Amino acid sequence: VPEPHTGGRLRLNSLCGINLAGHALTRAGYRYAYVYAEPTDPLALDVVTTRSQAGRVRRLLRGARIGRVGENPAGFETCLVNRAGLAERFGLEVVDIDLREQVFAAAQAIPQAEAQAIGAELATRVSGLADLDTSATEKTLKTYVTLKDMADSQRLQGFAVRCWPEFFTELGCAACGAMSLLSDGLTPSSCEVDVNGTITQFILQTLSGEPAFGSDLVSVDPEADALVLWHCGLAPLAMADPDTTPGVTIHSNRKLPLLLDFALKPGQVTVARLSEAAGDFRLVIGMGEIVRGRKPFSGTTGLLRLDRHADQILDRILAEGLEHHLSLTYGDHRPALRALAHMLNLPVYEL
Repeated sequence: VPEPHTGGRLRLNSLCGINLAGHALTRAGYRYAYVYAEPTDPLALDVVTTRSQAGRVRRLLRGARIGRVGENPAGFETCLVNRAGLAERFGLEVVDIDLREQVFAAAQAIPQAEAQAIGAELATRVSGLADLDTSATEKTLKTYVTLKDMADSQRLQGFAVRCWPEFFTELGCAACGAMSLLSDGLTPSSCEVDVNGTITQFILQTLSGEPAFGSDLVSVDPEADALVLWHCGLAPLAMADPDTTPGVTIHSNRKLPLLLDFALKPGQVTVARLSEAAGDFRLVIGMGEIVRGRKPFSGTTGLLRLDRHADQILDRILAEGLEHHLSLTYGDHRPALRALAHMLNLPVYEL
């Protein structure tokens, strides 16, 4: 605590005590934070709150289990998994799940009535579900049931799924709708077997208490000075703009359901990425807002306006060679992310 300059005795020598303790902790290899303020100072409460939020995330990461369903597609080095590094730095485990023998086989065994019950509930939240191919739609819903059951039985905190081509060519449906429903229920799921993307979503949803969305950066909207975030149709329904009823659709290339189709709701968002682009783990952080505008593509998409001009953000992403997936959740969670990075000794790159 700061001590009043009375001209008399230095009673506590508190600042020197912080200095001594910090030195001892550093020499012992510990990361720490400090507060130099009165206990009633709002700054003290802010620091303690932020550190406790970050500490909770760190605790939940330690022992977390992420289901890796299949292998990342050829050429998608952005989705390579560093098992040893994740175990050492975060204390989490990557659990391999065979796409055909475990997921497809289990999905095909799910009773039709169970998929129909999920579909009936979904139909109360979206429009157009009855217009899609019933058989293919039910296969997506059976996939959702399968993965949800796996999460419960195997204590999995999230999934990274090989969503193409086998879902289309062998099971006969799209994985997107299943992953959207999982993320909406706070089991974060990313496509293209992006384990680090799923971990990022898990971090963000833990901080916000709301679902997170892993997306591609696919375009720039010059008029809105915004980046266009998109993925085929896997954003959680909680993120849909309430001014319009979310819809469903088929995959634009494979022409199979089930995909969600809506624009993201406007509001302040935090974007992040657990990145290994520089060779070691670091945390990419940004803050901006989703703004309304003409929906640029089918699927789930939003216009992201950050603190810098869109072309400057694009330059920063490409100059750093960052991964092609960014995750987001609503609210400003940058202080807790920075505190988490400090606890885990992760460099931070601010977009």
